[in-house]
Amino acid sequence: MMDFDDRLQAKIDGKTKPLGALGQIEILAAKVARLQKRLDPEMSRARLVIFAGDHGIARMGVSAYPVEVTRQMVLNFASGGAAANVFARANGLDLTVVNAGVVGGSFDHPEVREASMGEGTGNCVIGPAMSAATCEKALETGYQIGAEGDWNACAFGEMGIGNTSSAALVAHRLTEAPLQALVGRGTGLDDDGLIQKHDTLARASARVSGQLGPMAALAEFGGFEIAMMAGAMLGAAEAKRLVLVDGYIATVAALVAARITASARDAMVFCHLSGEPGHRVVLETMGAKPLLQLDMRLGEGTGAALAWPLVRAAVAMLNEMASFDDAGVSGAS
Repeated sequence: MMDFDDRLQAKIDGKTKPLGALGQIEILAAKVARLQKRLDPEMSRARLVIFAGDHGIARMGVSAYPVEVTRQMVLNFASGGAAANVFARANGLDLTVVNAGVVGGSFDHPEVREASMGEGTGNCVIGPAMSAATCEKALETGYQIGAEGDWNACAFGEMGIGNTSSAALVAHRLTEAPLQALVGRGTGLDDDGLIQKHDTLARASARVSGQLGPMAALAEFGGFEIAMMAGAMLGAAEAKRLVLVDGYIATVAALVAARITASARDAMVFCHLSGEPGHRVVLETMGAKPLLQLDMRLGEGTGAALAWPLVRAAVAMLNEMASFDDAGVSGAS
């Protein structure tokens, strides 16, 4: 008797197409089926959660935008006006916005979920971004958010001025890739700004010597939204939900999650290749091949929202496409 993987592959290969003709769509369909342990998986409901947090290192001139933009953008998400809102509406994802630690306190807004770990992290150039206890609390809070509800898939996005710097530092310490390969222009730094960003991040990394595990790297250099997103990925994976990984910052959160619990990697679909140079490095470290390459570098879960229709199409192929036998079509000779 064939085992599950053999039956799954036979079902895919028996569709009315040459072997392997649907490329990554076949791989994606198989991933969902294995995650749900079903030859007829369900993929009809998805949720996008955007975690927002501020970063102490942003005060060091590592971003083209002021810290105040994080709070302003959370209100934009809450009112439905951001790109993430538009793409979520267009593709049928539910959207939740979480205050993971934005400067200015509670939003007191019905469309913002309050889970703040504080008003921004510490400046990691001079000290840890957060305490170990706060890092663990952020992960646990994210885990609960990722595990709740009955969605088939969860996409996670972020908003936080300065968070490409935090992501680059965490990636640098976990992958040992040089900072030069991981640091990009973020929100649009000019050449002088990019040089300053490189110098600032080098100083931050030099503050802590030795190898760091995922929790230590998060506590020293991460953001509240990155830690919470990593926890949410772990919660969703544990609940056997597909984890739709967005761009650079989300992929660094995925790296952290997979370093904490290796099996979480099995639930992850990497949705697009960002314009940030470090994203490619982290994807390669994780052995991941993204579904899309659209030269985007916005974050917010936008790439994950755009990939959701591909996920649904892959599952529809597995469930609805005729086999050679069903259609009376001759197979390869």
